[in-house]
Amino acid sequence: MLVDVRTEVEIGWPRDEVAAYAADPEHAPTWYQNIESVDWQTARPLAVGSRIAFVATFLGRRLSYTYEVTTLVPGERLVMSTADGPFAMETTYSWRDTEHGGTRMTLRKRGEPSGFSKLAAPMLARAMRRANRKDLARLKEILESPCG
Repeated sequence: MLVDVRTEVEIGWPRDEVAAYAADPEHAPTWYQNIESVDWQTARPLAVGSRIAFVATFLGRRLSYTYEVTTLVPGERLVMSTADGPFAMETTYSWRDTEHGGTRMTLRKRGEPSGFSKLAAPMLARAMRRANRKDLARLKEILESPCG
């Protein structure tokens, strides 16, 4: 069963600045509640083909996985797919301008669970949706704070 979760938030910051912050893997542990660490497997800066290893905790389990950047259109879209990890997953960030000069950011995660995870796909989708909402709310809070 395919898991496909899409979450959006409006952030009162210009699109290029939101995209630059959110697309930088170094910032992931700051705004993603479950990400513990980030380790570049390829040279910086972020580009198509970049590989970044993450360690996260999700549903009480510690997960290690590596994303590879498959699409990068600065300020518009970033797509990363797991090169290894617990199950195949694709994460997409997209950004567009709002009529008030802010940014609408969409976070989409989709994948094909296997093994036991396949049976728990509906629960995984709900948990991912909750986590995505919290993560985007945290990103909004960070960027819109007076120190952001």
